[in-house]
Amino acid sequence: MNYEETLEYLYNQLPVYQKVGGTAYKEGLDNSLSLDKYFSHPHTKYKTIHIAGTNGKGSTSHLLAAVLQQSGYKVGLYTSPHLVDFRERIRVNGEKISKQYVLDFVTKHREAYEPIQPSFFELTMMMAFQYFADTNVDIAIIEVGLGGRLDSTNIITPILSIITNISFDHMQFLGNTLEKIAAEKAGIIKKDIPVIIGEAEEDVRKVFDDTAKRVGAPIVFAEDEKLIHSSLRTASGWLYDTKYYQQLKGELSGYAQIKNTATVLCAIRELQKQGYIIPSKAVYNSFAYVNEYTGLMGRWQILQDYNPKIVCDTGHNEAGMKYISEQLVNERYDTLHIILGMVNDKDISSVLSLLPKKAIYYFTKASVPRSMNERSLQELAVKKGLTGYSYPTVKEAIRAAKDWATPSDFIFIGGSNFVVADALIEFGYE
Repeated sequence: MNYEETLEYLYNQLPVYQKVGGTAYKEGLDNSLSLDKYFSHPHTKYKTIHIAGTNGKGSTSHLLAAVLQQSGYKVGLYTSPHLVDFRERIRVNGEKISKQYVLDFVTKHREAYEPIQPSFFELTMMMAFQYFADTNVDIAIIEVGLGGRLDSTNIITPILSIITNISFDHMQFLGNTLEKIAAEKAGIIKKDIPVIIGEAEEDVRKVFDDTAKRVGAPIVFAEDEKLIHSSLRTASGWLYDTKYYQQLKGELSGYAQIKNTATVLCAIRELQKQGYIIPSKAVYNSFAYVNEYTGLMGRWQILQDYNPKIVCDTGHNEAGMKYISEQLVNERYDTLHIILGMVNDKDISSVLSLLPKKAIYYFTKASVPRSMNERSLQELAVKKGLTGYSYPTVKEAIRAAKDWATPSDFIFIGGSNFVVADALIEFGYE
């Protein structure tokens, strides 16, 4: 097989949650442990940081990776899902895993892992772990795929655990209350391993507190640390005044990034306590250039600066859309155009209820089987007072919005990772 054939094999022979949803989800750690044994426990050959949460995992993971990378450490980064290129999931110092390594990994180990019948996520996770070992990273940041307690990644013993926040998503697997969801994500909390909680209130906070006490883990709530004194949104992102870094420029400009920044700053302090040398210059550079250093995409990403301004964002659940809707209201434009597509296993009604009614909508469908039919989405949206037109592909929706929009208008693209992925391809990202 060549590289393209290898990818087709991975997508077609292994259950891929990104494409088909719940039927690809495998609960439990048995497969991960079997793979781990076969590969001789590669994740034990370097330090790890484990990051869970409903929203903000990607931004937090990439920011922390950039900080450590700029501090002189060789850093592995494992995240999911990818947007444009499979290799986005596995990086070392911002560089994607090579096509040759992917091909060789599958070719060499296929006969050994196929009897285990791993999911796509389980196998690609182990590919990442092995790649990080082979490239001799100092530390790897591992993002949880779904949940925490029974997520494939929960076989690692990290030096630091982070849970960004809790909100409603994947309820069919994690539970239908915030407390149940929190309990699943709290499953990554381990004895004697410090855990940082980015955002938690009332009953959710109690779940984390109780779990940390029960297992014997030091716990820090980032909000209690009050590390950010003020934040000002500028044309190029956020400008923070913080306890340890004055005039800290943050390239990531979404409203949700204030919480993520507090979480990362808290993580930096904890790593410094553990002996990691993190110079101030590394922090300033990383916040200012995280996209360049790590390849992060899709977080309030400006695809076109003007005539008209076009932005995409991967926020796709109720909590994520709250931030996006607030940000859309505060943008300056004559007319707002929203290209929207969603997957059929989300709480679509709640998301639609949050979106601004004073906008022209372009309902569309991304190029994955999980995508909701654009006409069905339009019918649901009309009931929420959202009006517009439907288009069978993201490409056609973008073309229509550009035709309709004037130079002083604003076009937003979102609703799902997959709509953003199709948009990025349309705008020439690889």
